Amino acid sequence: MKTTSAIRISWLWKRKSKPFRLTPTEKISALLLILLSIFMLMPLVYIFNNALKPYQELFTYPPTLWVRNPSMQNFIELWAITKNSAIPMSRYIFNSVFVAILTVVLVTGVSAMCAYPISKHKFPGHRIVFGSILVTLLFAPETVAIPRYLVVSHLGVMDTYFGHILPMVAVPVGVFLMKQFIDQLPNELLDAAKMDGAKEFTIFLKIVIPICMPAVATISIIAFQDAWGNTETSSLFMQDETMKTFPFFISTLTSNMANNVARQGAAAAAGLIMFLPNLIIFLLFQSKVITTMAHSGIK
Repeated sequence: MKTTSAIRISWLWKRKSKPFRLTPTEKISALLLILLSIFMLMPLVYIFNNALKPYQELFTYPPTLWVRNPSMQNFIELWAITKNSAIPMSRYIFNSVFVAILTVVLVTGVSAMCAYPISKHKFPGHRIVFGSILVTLLFAPETVAIPRYLVVSHLGVMDTYFGHILPMVAVPVGVFLMKQFIDQLPNELLDAAKMDGAKEFTIFLKIVIPICMPAVATISIIAFQDAWGNTETSSLFMQDETMKTFPFFISTLTSNMANNVARQGAAAAAGLIMFLPNLIIFLLFQSKVITTMAHSGIK
């Protein structure tokens, strides 16, 4: 028996000590994936290089991918556009950041509080309520533009931060993702917490939300992207220029210009500023997004 065990251990050791080798099929697949990854990175390279290109490189033909003489002139021009105006660029950026943060908090909170009773309390008509929420996914944003304007107008939140935030609070996709995650929570876990004396709000905050953090992170990314790049609320609900956001300011950079060359460098720099927060947030929470899409729940 000892000899057999020694032979088996020796065989396993030799097997582990062998160098790792890919099969020809695996090598081809790895090469294709690397090429695809490089291709997917091209838009990122384009955005970064365009923001650093001086004007003589922005309009060269044929266009070049890599910047030859990197310059911060585009960012200086972007800042100088509003330097002498009544409303500086920092005001637009502050409005965008403030609106995006509040929107993320409210969207995640409303989505979770809506999904929890639908999933776990099974009140009469909960299927109809959830079906109605899913039906709203079929409507294009243009179909609700007029009703949304009337609601915001009658609530009296024009030219306020709530005018930016309230139209974006209802996110049917967020409710759907949260419900799918909460459905996987065992009822026994919630019943045990109730037997220990935990109130409904305590269960929601200390049990449901921590377990559903992958879904919360995914909804936060979706809400941030919608709020950060939104120009509709500034165009429709804000007459006061000080309440408008950075995306709206970008949309006015090259409009009504006498030619197609003026402010293109500033627009490239503004595009990079708009893109960076989305990239950073996605890189930080990408693992949570993958977990959500896999519907892992509790294992």
